[in-house]
Amino acid sequence: MIAVRPAQAADVPQIAALLNAIIAAGGTTAMETPLKEAGLAKRIVATPDRSCWHVAHDGAGRLVGVQWAEPHPGLPADIADISTFTRIGMTGCGIGTALFQATQAACRARGYRALNAAIRADNPGGLRFYESLGFTDWRVAHDARLASGKVTGKWFKRIDL
Repeated sequence: MIAVRPAQAADVPQIAALLNAIIAAGGTTAMETPLKEAGLAKRIVATPDRSCWHVAHDGAGRLVGVQWAEPHPGLPADIADISTFTRIGMTGCGIGTALFQATQAACRARGYRALNAAIRADNPGGLRFYESLGFTDWRVAHDARLASGKVTGKWFKRIDL
């Protein structure tokens, strides 16, 4: 059983732990530097009227996923940038889809007309996930670089709300 709700300040340690495990594993996120809880807490509350942060918990209350949609300086004001992360080993369990239902409704309520997902070209699971939700390609950057300088390429997918 997966339960989804808006993220709260008390979730920050678990969100940071989940994201940092994914960052440490590498290969699926453009983030390469471990996140600090204080910075993450500030980001979650930075634009509450424009950002949508949701968490998913399993039946034991363990955080198993996080998804957010927020403004991005490279996008129009009515398009939010979305990111989705699930606990390592739990992809394909419906967590991302459950999170998306909540995020999609929250984004509509905040006046967004579309969502953008930027996915590393070497992340086939992420590409399939967003496609399964109905996202379609609108741009490809074959020479996208990570902060480390590694070239991965990036797919930009979009869905209208």
